[in-house]
Amino acid sequence: MKVLLTGAGGQIGHDLIGALVAAGHQVVATDVQPRPASHANAGGAWAQLDVTDAAATESAFMEHRPQLVFHLAAILSARGEREPGLAYAVNQTGTWNVLEAARKAGTERLIFTSTIAVFGPVPGQGPGGTPGLPDPTPDDVPLLPSTMYGVTKVSGELLCAYYAKKYNLDCRGVRFPGLISAAMPGGGSSDYALFMYVDGVRVGRYESFARADTRIPLMYMPDGVRALLTLAMADRARLTRCIYNIAAFSPRADEIAASVTRALPGAKFTYVPEPVRQSILDSWPRALDDQTARRDWDWQPEYDLEAMTTDLIPKVRAMLARDPSLKAH
Repeated sequence: MKVLLTGAGGQIGHDLIGALVAAGHQVVATDVQPRPASHANAGGAWAQLDVTDAAATESAFMEHRPQLVFHLAAILSARGEREPGLAYAVNQTGTWNVLEAARKAGTERLIFTSTIAVFGPVPGQGPGGTPGLPDPTPDDVPLLPSTMYGVTKVSGELLCAYYAKKYNLDCRGVRFPGLISAAMPGGGSSDYALFMYVDGVRVGRYESFARADTRIPLMYMPDGVRALLTLAMADRARLTRCIYNIAAFSPRADEIAASVTRALPGAKFTYVPEPVRQSILDSWPRALDDQTARRDWDWQPEYDLEAMTTDLIPKVRAMLARDPSLKAH
């Protein structure tokens, strides 16, 4: 199958490219930046593409005529609050451009990566009738995001449903929890979780910008990639919705620290909440209800927190060894 990825230079792209190539697909990975060194051995072809450029996006789709598209290009939550105009351009206009290009090029299926950032406190849903979210949070609650990242992802979800209904473009997607992998964080509010591993290995300590009791849904990248591939290949007749919650585990920040400390005795963790990012984290679900994904396309995570820690720490060590510039903090 001919497969095109947007935003392939980001956190998800490396592992997803490798999995697609290994499965025998013809892959064209695109990103606004040149192929990063970390992706040098991922396989497939590489092309530079700025999804905010409608003409360039249409040209790329017409040239490659992909049957399947993974739309990964996005500006994440923390960076999006610093640069809301850029987040709007990439996440909103870019998604429109990609959907239009897919429609014109005859793409059969498009996989959209949404996020828990589409959620926000709903009036009357918290304790004692205060604003909040059900715990766990189901697929269908009012979407009231507090960030430009979340706002644009809500729009992307709605656009996917619109293109599926109006143009029969098979658009389906997942709401990702915070994703953790052996790669440097890319500007998300869940980055504190990965920094516990990275700084735990390289300097033996980390000062978290999130409170110790912060709890949000998280997922290890191998499960995230497997979810995308499973949904991409699922029988359309079984699917009852366009965008699905998917979940793995929801530890507190201090529970992540404890897991890292069991693997790295002597590592020290402190907590100094940074107001902007902490407010974003507090607006998100504490856990997700993903029963519909489990029913419709047999979604099931393979990693819990301890399994992730066991697998991730050697990979972080290898990442730091490959790139000496990452060793200094």
